[in-house]
Amino acid sequence: MNLTERFLSCFSPGKKSASKNVLFSKKFFIFNLVLMGAIFGFSLAFLSFSCSTPQARTAKAEESPVTIPQDALAVAESLQMTFRAVADKVLPSVVELKTVSIRRQQIPNFNGIPWEFFFGPREGEPDSRGQEREYRSQGLGSGIIVRQEKDVYYVLTNHHVVQDVNEIMVVTNEGKEYSAELVGQDERKDLAMVSFKTTDLYPLAVLGDSDAVRVGDWAIAVGNPLALMSTVTMGIVSALGRTGGPAGNINDFIQTDTSINAGNSGGALVNIRGEVVGVNTWIASNNPGGGSVGLGFAIPINNAKRSIDEFIRSGEISYGWLGVSLADPDRDSAQALGLTGKRGALATQVFIDSPAHKGGIQPGDFITHLNGREMRGSNALTLAVGDVRPGERAVFTVIRDGAVLEVTVRIEVRSEAVAAENKKLWPGVYVVPITDALRSSLKLDQNARGVIAAQVINESPASIIGLQREDRLIAINGEPIQDLAGFYRALREKAGKELWFEVSRGNAALETLKYKR
Repeated sequence: MNLTERFLSCFSPGKKSASKNVLFSKKFFIFNLVLMGAIFGFSLAFLSFSCSTPQARTAKAEESPVTIPQDALAVAESLQMTFRAVADKVLPSVVELKTVSIRRQQIPNFNGIPWEFFFGPREGEPDSRGQEREYRSQGLGSGIIVRQEKDVYYVLTNHHVVQDVNEIMVVTNEGKEYSAELVGQDERKDLAMVSFKTTDLYPLAVLGDSDAVRVGDWAIAVGNPLALMSTVTMGIVSALGRTGGPAGNINDFIQTDTSINAGNSGGALVNIRGEVVGVNTWIASNNPGGGSVGLGFAIPINNAKRSIDEFIRSGEISYGWLGVSLADPDRDSAQALGLTGKRGALATQVFIDSPAHKGGIQPGDFITHLNGREMRGSNALTLAVGDVRPGERAVFTVIRDGAVLEVTVRIEVRSEAVAAENKKLWPGVYVVPITDALRSSLKLDQNARGVIAAQVINESPASIIGLQREDRLIAINGEPIQDLAGFYRALREKAGKELWFEVSRGNAALETLKYKR
């Protein structure tokens, strides 16, 4: 009997059926040995693998390192160095403007009510009635150092940054503060200039050419958003020639996705060369807090270059005046006048005795160019005319009855009083063609001819003779009007020193009074 059999015999219940029990016990023992060996081997292998894996991976990583392509890295580092150089160049010439507006308000007196109301102040108590309290409101903006004359530095900024302020403080990039004075301001362009004195030396900003800016160009904003001094943000030029900024602003703006926030106003928008191409002015935002959503707008620097000289020389900007009321014709009006697809501005009214009137521009003329430069709308033309120096002659390209003409006009200086003199606005009515929508709204017959008075200017000739809004004009001085082109043609050819209209008003046909000029 071998050792295994002897071992199994120890567990035998008896001699009876011994051989059968021995065989079963033998198989059971072998099975357990195999199972225990497998478990032991698996555990040993798992432990060995766990301990060796990090080393294997480390070795593999050391053998195959990840590398950055050198050519790509060189391009990225070159661009990074460019941005660094731009920041170093521009930051010293951009300053922070701290402003204080002082308001005085009468102190409300609630002490002693109703005693003081009936009997006046008590004995020994001061009478506070009629006294005022001073309120100081702080503001923040940015500015660009653009000119130096001896120890005086001139800083360009926005009008709304310094509007109605009493104190101005300039803070430079290095943290020095200087008391500043307002040199001049202009609401129409939203530009202003302040000055400060110092014997310290500061670099002047390099002014670029905003006419050379293209969509997709790098755009870098430098300023002091939310009082964070000397902040530089980067993006691209998103669009050009944007309009519809703050009320009364006549600029055509550069749009950028560069981050611009409150405090950036008056700061610099620069190109990849560090040249100022715009003055950061406003943002469009649907954020309740007014934060940047990537819709920032800057005044093109070419709009401000002449203003810099005029601010320093006289403290104000003088504008050239043409003497027309301009509009951007809608699709129906453009189609009625044969102007579909053409760029320019429509002269709907002309001031009597204005430069335009003297030079030969007439109502209905569509102005496409000024001195050979294309005008892309009424805002662009208004801005361009304003930049013509008073006394200079300007050549306007106009479309009249489908013909292209050139008219030379001697520009005069603009004054608010003259520009608001409606009694000289000829003819004083803005008309539109009859469309299907108007036929339905005004209940007109399908064969109705003429034009509709969309707006009658107060105190103008049209207003004086009794023309009313929604009148249908069917004749001028007896000349029948078929459409919009016919209206302007009759106005030029039939209305000289005298003007009157035949109109349809409701169910009545009537004639207006006659206006003689």
